[in-house]
Amino acid sequence: MTSSSITTLAMDSQSIDFFRLSPMLIVFGVAVTSVLVEAFVARALRYRLQLWLSLAGLAAGFVALVAVARVHANSTEVGRAAMSGAVIIDGPTLFLQGTILLISLAAVSFMGERRLDRVWAPVEVQSAAATRTLLPTSSGDAELPADAFTPSAATVPGSADELVSARAGAITTEVFPLTLLAVGGMLLFPACGDLLTMFIALEVFSLPLYLMCGIARRRRLLSQEAALKYFLLGAFSSAIFLFGASFAYGATGSLSLGAIGAAVTAQSDVTLALIAVALLGVGLLFKVGAVPFGSWVPDVYQGAPTPVTAFMASATKVAAFGALLRVLYIGFPALQDKWEPALWTVAIATMVVATLMAVTQSDIKRMFAYSSVSHVGFILVGVVALSRSGLAATLFYVAAYALSAFGAFAIISVVRDSTGREATDLSAWAGIGRRNPLVGSMLSLFLLAFAGIPLTSGFIAKFAVFGAAGGAGGWALVMVGVICSAIAAYFYVRAIVAMFFTEPTAESPDIVKPSPLTTVPIALCAAGTVVLGIFPQPLLDLANSAAVFLP
Repeated sequence: MTSSSITTLAMDSQSIDFFRLSPMLIVFGVAVTSVLVEAFVARALRYRLQLWLSLAGLAAGFVALVAVARVHANSTEVGRAAMSGAVIIDGPTLFLQGTILLISLAAVSFMGERRLDRVWAPVEVQSAAATRTLLPTSSGDAELPADAFTPSAATVPGSADELVSARAGAITTEVFPLTLLAVGGMLLFPACGDLLTMFIALEVFSLPLYLMCGIARRRRLLSQEAALKYFLLGAFSSAIFLFGASFAYGATGSLSLGAIGAAVTAQSDVTLALIAVALLGVGLLFKVGAVPFGSWVPDVYQGAPTPVTAFMASATKVAAFGALLRVLYIGFPALQDKWEPALWTVAIATMVVATLMAVTQSDIKRMFAYSSVSHVGFILVGVVALSRSGLAATLFYVAAYALSAFGAFAIISVVRDSTGREATDLSAWAGIGRRNPLVGSMLSLFLLAFAGIPLTSGFIAKFAVFGAAGGAGGWALVMVGVICSAIAAYFYVRAIVAMFFTEPTAESPDIVKPSPLTTVPIALCAAGTVVLGIFPQPLLDLANSAAVFLP
C-alpha cells in the first residue's frame, strides 16, 4: 500500500462524523443486539427483554438526535456531510428523524401489547390428516394470548400447530428486531446524499415491513396475501428506482444528488435527466402511496397487523416524503418546469380518487387506508411549491399527520367482536361512543383532524400547505384540495354519527381494556393533535428553521 493510498484512507475515515450519525448508529446497533437476543436468549425471557431493549434503544437514539440538533442549531452551517457525502445531516433530516423516532417509540410500545382473550366457542383447526375441532379447556373456555401477531409465523394458518403454539404462550418476538431494522432504514432514507445510499436505505426498511405484514394473528390468509402483494409491487418499484438512478448516472456521471443538480443545471440536453427523475419519482411515489402507484395501500393496510399498519401509515410516509423532497429540491430543481405538471396531475388524482373511494367504504380500516392516500395528495400540494415555505409546510404536515394516523389506527385494536377479531365493519361501531365515551371521543378527534376542522392539527397542516401552494401560484391545486376536504368530511362525520347518534345493536363489539403500552401512545397522539391545533407555532417555527437543505 502506497503512502498516497494511506493518506486517502485517513481522509475518508476522518470524513465520517460519528457524532452526527449517532442516532442511526444507536438504532442499528440495538437492532443487531436484538437479533443476538433472539438467537441466544431463552424463549421465556425474550419478550420482556426485546420490548424494553427496543424502547431503550429508540429513546437513546432520540436523546442523541436532540444533542445533534442542539449542535446544529448553534452552528452557522446549513448542515454537514457525513460518510464522504453519502449521508447529509441538515435541518430537514433532523426534523424528519425526530418525527420517525417518536412514532417508532409509540409503535414498538403498541407492538408489545399482550392481552388474554377467553374464547368460549370450540375452535376448528386443520391438521395434515383432516379438519378437526379442539374443544375449550376444562374450565369452559380457552384463554389464549390475543396480541396482534401470530404465535408461530412458520405454521399453516388455522392448523393445529398454530393453536398449540398459541396455547403454549408462544410470542413472535422477531417483530422487535425487524422493527428496529426498519426504523434504522427510515432514519437513513431522508438523509441520503446520493442515490446508491438511498436505494440501500429503501431496501433496509422495506424488507422487514414485507415480513411484518404477513404475521397477523387474525385473518392470516388475508395478512399473507397483503404481504405478498406488498413484496411484489415493492420489488417492481425498487427496480424502477434503480433504473432511475442508472439514468441519472448516465446523464451526469454521478450518483451524488448535489452533483446531479449542478450537472443538470449546466446541461442543454436534459432528456436522460428527465427519464431519471420520472423513474425515481415513480419509485418514491410508490412508497408514499400516491395514485396511481398506491393501489397496494388499502389491501396491505387492511391485511397487516394493526400495529404494523399504524407504523407504516405514519413513519413510512415521513421517511418517503423526506427522500422525495431531497431528490426534487437537490437533484432536479432545474427541471421543475418539466416535472411540476406531472406532480400536479399525481396530486390531483391522489386527492380526488382516494377521497371518492373512501366514501364508498364500509370497513373502517380500509376507509382509513384510502384516507391515508388522500392525505398524500394534500402533502404533495406542499411539495409542488418548491420553496422554503412549501418545504416547511410539508415538514409540519407529515409530523402532524403521523400523530393522528397512528392514534386512529391504534384505537381500532381496542374494539373487538365475540371471536376476538377487530370489529372493523363500520356498522359494528354503532353506539360505541355512548358505551365508551373516551374511545368514541378520541377517535372523533382524529377523524376531525383528518377532515381539517379548526382547533385540530389537521386544519393547521392543510392551511400551511395550501398557503404555500397559493403563494407559488398553485391556486388550482388549492381549490381541488379544499373541495376534496369538504367531500372527505362526509365519511369522517358518518363514522362520528354512527358512534354517538346510532343505537347499539345486540351484537355490538366489546371495548377491551389495553395496557399502558397501548393507552399511553394513543393518549399522547390525541394530546399532540389538540396541542398542534391550538398552539401550533412552536412546531411551525421549528419546521421553518429546519427547512433549508444542504446542497
